[in-house]
Amino acid sequence: MKPIFSFKILLFSIVTTLTLSSQKTTDEKDTDWKTYGGNAAGNRYSALSQINTGNVAKLQVAWQYDAAKKAEGAPAPRRPMEIQCQPIVVRGVLYGTTPMLSLFALRADTGEELWKFDPFKDTEPRFHANRGIMYWENGAKQRILYTAGDHLFALNAKDGKLVEGFGTNGKVDLRDGVTGIPGRENVTVSVDATSPGVIYKDILVIGSRVSEYGDAAPGYIRAFDVRTGKLKWVFHTIPQPGEKGYETWPKDAWKQIGGANNWAGMVLDEKRGNVFFGTGSPSVDFYGAAREGQNLYANCVISLNAETGKLNWYYQTVHHDLWDRDIPCQPNLVTVTQKGKKIDAVAQATKDGLLFLLDRNTGKPLFPVEERPAKTFYTLPGEHPWPTQPYPTKPAPFSRQLFTENDITDISPEATAFVKEKFAKSRSGSKYQTPSKEGTLYLGFGGGAEWGGNAADPDGILYQNGNEMVWDLTMLDYTGQRNTSDGKTLYMRNCAACHRADRQGSGQEYPSLVNVGSKLSKDEIATIIKSGRGRMPSFQHIPDRERAALVNFLLNIENKNTTAAEEHSATAAPKSAENNVAFPYIPPYINNGWTRFFDQNGYPAIKPPWGTLNAIDLNTGEYLWRVPLGEFPELTKKGIPVTGTENYGGPIVTAGGLVFIAGTKDERIRAFDKKTGKILWEYQLPAGGFATPVTYMVNGKQYIVIAAGGAKNGHKPGGSYIAFALP
Repeated sequence: MKPIFSFKILLFSIVTTLTLSSQKTTDEKDTDWKTYGGNAAGNRYSALSQINTGNVAKLQVAWQYDAAKKAEGAPAPRRPMEIQCQPIVVRGVLYGTTPMLSLFALRADTGEELWKFDPFKDTEPRFHANRGIMYWENGAKQRILYTAGDHLFALNAKDGKLVEGFGTNGKVDLRDGVTGIPGRENVTVSVDATSPGVIYKDILVIGSRVSEYGDAAPGYIRAFDVRTGKLKWVFHTIPQPGEKGYETWPKDAWKQIGGANNWAGMVLDEKRGNVFFGTGSPSVDFYGAAREGQNLYANCVISLNAETGKLNWYYQTVHHDLWDRDIPCQPNLVTVTQKGKKIDAVAQATKDGLLFLLDRNTGKPLFPVEERPAKTFYTLPGEHPWPTQPYPTKPAPFSRQLFTENDITDISPEATAFVKEKFAKSRSGSKYQTPSKEGTLYLGFGGGAEWGGNAADPDGILYQNGNEMVWDLTMLDYTGQRNTSDGKTLYMRNCAACHRADRQGSGQEYPSLVNVGSKLSKDEIATIIKSGRGRMPSFQHIPDRERAALVNFLLNIENKNTTAAEEHSATAAPKSAENNVAFPYIPPYINNGWTRFFDQNGYPAIKPPWGTLNAIDLNTGEYLWRVPLGEFPELTKKGIPVTGTENYGGPIVTAGGLVFIAGTKDERIRAFDKKTGKILWEYQLPAGGFATPVTYMVNGKQYIVIAAGGAKNGHKPGGSYIAFALP
């Protein structure tokens, strides 16, 4: 009997080994990238290693898909749009979005188009950036969910047809759960979503993008039923009476103030059933007299129960934000080792280059965070800055915190002299200096971290790209603008913050509008205002008559009907009978526009590096390496060390020992050795890859894909998805 028993054990062992071997082969043959951020935790990590440090130099183009190709008979877009989408891959099919927000499905191994869906086929378009989409399945039901304009769409993943039982004819209005606030019941607000939400079981949790000015909707977090589109719960990021945090605002501020929204995406701990995300600043940017207090839950890392929306914990990274320091990217759920103990954590990067590492269960910092005194004197009447601000002691900031005279660019004597003259006339120093009419130089308006986020491997090493950009902010007296023509009032309220009060613009991303009539027709200007373009939001929420007045102002056509204009303009905003609270809120000051501080040749005013890639050990809080990301070839040819460039999009990291990232102004995608930061491969894209790549495997071959959409910051437009593989 004993030999028979041994034979049975041996036979069982052989069968088990063969079964496991077969499963392993299947897993290696096809590997998906099913979620924005790579997985629910947002790690942007892949266990694939077919492409590795030893062979990555052999990568070549496998296929290319023209996502900007217009449908037969469709009009050409009036202005170039960019692609920021990180696609997903499920069962050998790649799903992504076009510059015009159409959704498509491709064979992931060849790039062959399977289907395409146009969300604006039968309606006015509302264009904005789209950074990703969502996938849900239950048995034979497989759905793609994504946002375009002010709607959330649900489509059959197999054929791209709308799911009729979802919402109204396959779509849900993104204003659900946001409108109906006392005092603005009949006001139309702008709500869309540039980043996808997360799906837990049959619940979709999502944030939104809203206006940053006095007409901003509140940035409430909503949950929808994936099957029906029905609203399940709402979390008020600006608390209402009786809710925790209400005391951190003036009475009834929730009726007047907007913002505090999650526009950068969220992540999910599936085991705990909790969703994690960051919020932005309250409206209006740069002036907070109407919202005195700490302002919870703006500028917070937040954990909610995904099924109920109940608050687990919050951690605020900026109190009473006066500097538009939104939390700009998804958190990253990691596991770190401290004092021999494994700890589940949340890593959150910020616009001003800080990294907060928080306990996933409690929200308490894993490295000490000090509340340090901030400069609390103020130069704008009515403003009361918060007296302290948090500073993590570890890790050290991944971008500079101050712009001092020692930080002035040194790429040439001429550049140094040019910047020094401007520096002498401006306020600089503390990162928490209050905005002023005298003008102040800041870091941290536009990253630090950007929406592309970061990547983390299973060892707790975080790979974070960062920007080093100085911004020139001056506050302008807006009170006198209320009695000007209707068009100018509308311009100051809706446009001046980006294009400046004098219409001169503030760089390539926000062009001058002084002679816009010589470049665009009246109808083209009206269409762009109504539909949006790239970072510019749609202004469909303002009445047609007001848009017409705004167009006339841009074309220098005088509007003499000021009496009628005042009846409908910002000065005649609806009021709450209870508290006489006006909406939209009209601040007495407005900023001069998003103005980067450059030298006379258009290079950043600060010493290089201007963009970096960093490897940070979250177990210890120490940096493993830091290298420039991107270059200006013309400066390199002059013998200037590689400077790095401003960069948009994020990294992915693989078990093959590689970090892949694009996003730079030199329009390249690169592979770095994750242990050393050395560049092992780079490829010149046909247009800027201002997106985050993905990697997956189909039929035993690993691919890297990046959206090369270009167009951002004045770059040439693109519109392609490009796949790379080994020969």
